[in-house]
Amino acid sequence: MKCGIVGLPNVGKSTLFNCLSNAKAQSANFPFCTIEPNVGVITVPDERLVRLGELCKPERGVIPTTVEIVDIAGLVKGASKGEGLGNKFLANIRETDAIIHVLRCFDDDNIVHVDGTIDPVRDKEVIEAELQLKDLETVEARIQKTEKQAKAGGDKQAKTTLELLLRYQAALSQGLSARTVELQNKEEELAAKELFLLTNKPIMYVCNVDEGSAVSGNKYVERVKEAVKNENAEVLVLAAKTESEIAELDTYEERQMFLEEIGLEESGVNRLIKAAYSLLNLRTFLTAGSDEVRAWTFRAGWKAPQCAGVIHTDFEKGFIRAEVIKYEDYIALGGEAACRAAGKLGVEGKEYEVQDGDIMHFLFNV
Repeated sequence: MKCGIVGLPNVGKSTLFNCLSNAKAQSANFPFCTIEPNVGVITVPDERLVRLGELCKPERGVIPTTVEIVDIAGLVKGASKGEGLGNKFLANIRETDAIIHVLRCFDDDNIVHVDGTIDPVRDKEVIEAELQLKDLETVEARIQKTEKQAKAGGDKQAKTTLELLLRYQAALSQGLSARTVELQNKEEELAAKELFLLTNKPIMYVCNVDEGSAVSGNKYVERVKEAVKNENAEVLVLAAKTESEIAELDTYEERQMFLEEIGLEESGVNRLIKAAYSLLNLRTFLTAGSDEVRAWTFRAGWKAPQCAGVIHTDFEKGFIRAEVIKYEDYIALGGEAACRAAGKLGVEGKEYEVQDGDIMHFLFNV
């Protein structure tokens, strides 16, 4: 699962990526310093693992789950027509599952802005317009093809897809993103997935601010929040330059002291990773024992056999049942044996919908 970080040149995108992954994406004061997308596999912070590790003292240690973050080259106006690195940029976004859109919400005369002034709402609209234009191109090409299919053989799915394409065309022509079009049923959901529209991907706006605005935001952040209030998108505030300074500190204690000094309980990077994980509609189930404590990623809504398959395909093929303990019970009672004795271990079948934080043990036979 991939999140793509996008933004105009010089908004702090690569600085943020470096903080996230400790990868050495170039961070220079000119456009297109990130020409190939840089990929970082990011550990997802989860305080539950720390508690379980203390309780179980596993021999092989604690293994967190991860999410992939891709730093995509800076975009300029005209990308949909191939300007700058436009075509490459758009192809790289198409390969991601969600978008983290970084907006510059700080003043600094030493860092040039490609449009000369600081205006995060305008910057957001520049990128959005390019993505919408590319989607409109995709939709109009598909309309021609799907119209023939719908007329030719009474293809029901083609008719459903055509109706959806026409609604997408109307929205995109008005400067609205595809995600603003409400899907009516499962058939439309399937058709929407197969179109791979850029503006249909879930999005989070990251307002990159100066250190003094890291806690409460600033006038630029307020303008962004107002501009996206109808988009069903999350807005996250962080100071990338400050985060990079925090990342350079050697110990956890030093980093926490730094955060306390500027009035933050948790680093912006941690908050961003958790939010990206949630944006991808991902959840975590856990396995815990004396050998290892481990986090496993699954999609919200998955049932027990699908989650078993995350560990090994044989677990899903030969699934018999799952033993489930709620994390809170496991911690409160001090482990599996105590939960079993107290009747806090549930036995679940194939239809059980796994919940975030469930501690699972699968029984299978192949």
